Amino acid sequence: MNDKTPQDTLTQWMEQSAAVRARMESGGGRPGLARPEDVAGKTGMEVMNAMLAGKLPYPHIADTMDFALIEIEPGKAVFQGTPQLKHYNPLGTVHGGWYATMLDSAVGCAVHTMMPAGRAYTTAELSINIVRAASHKTGPLRAIGTVIHCGRQLATAEGRIVGPDGKLYAHATTTCLVFEVAQR
Repeated sequence: MNDKTPQDTLTQWMEQSAAVRARMESGGGRPGLARPEDVAGKTGMEVMNAMLAGKLPYPHIADTMDFALIEIEPGKAVFQGTPQLKHYNPLGTVHGGWYATMLDSAVGCAVHTMMPAGRAYTTAELSINIVRAASHKTGPLRAIGTVIHCGRQLATAEGRIVGPDGKLYAHATTTCLVFEVAQR
C-alpha cells in the first residue's frame, strides 16, 4: 500500500531532479555532443551513466524542451520536464511535439540502456496518444520508458507521461532499428 500523497511525490521528484542536476554539473555536465572516441567500447548503460555523472554531455534538446534524464536502469529510462509557455502551439495549448519529444527520449533511452558495446539504435516508428492536457501550470511531469523487446535488429518500448498524482497525460510505443556502429 502506498501512503504517499501527490505532494509527497512532487517533493521527492523535485529533490531527485535537483540532486541529479547537481551531480551532472559537478562532473562537468553540459549540453553538447559526445565524441565518438568518448563512447567507443562502452555499452549503452555505461554511456547513460556517464551522462548522468556529467562525464559526457547531455543533448541540447533537453535544454530546449526543459526536461532532463532523471534515472536509468537496464530497460528503463525516466525523464522529468515541465511544459512552459514557449512550448505552446498557436491554439494556446502545449504542442504535441513536447509530449512526443519527451516520450521519444524516454523510450529511446530505455532501448539505449540495452545496447551492448558496438551497437546503436535509431527510432523507426513512434506512436503517441495524448490523453490529458498539460499546461505551464501543471508542474513537473515524468516520462517513463520501458523496453518490451530488444533483439539484434529491432527493439520495442513503451512510455507514459504521468503527473505526481499518477494521472496519465500521454502514452507511446516505439520501434527502433538496432545496428552495428561503424568502426573508424
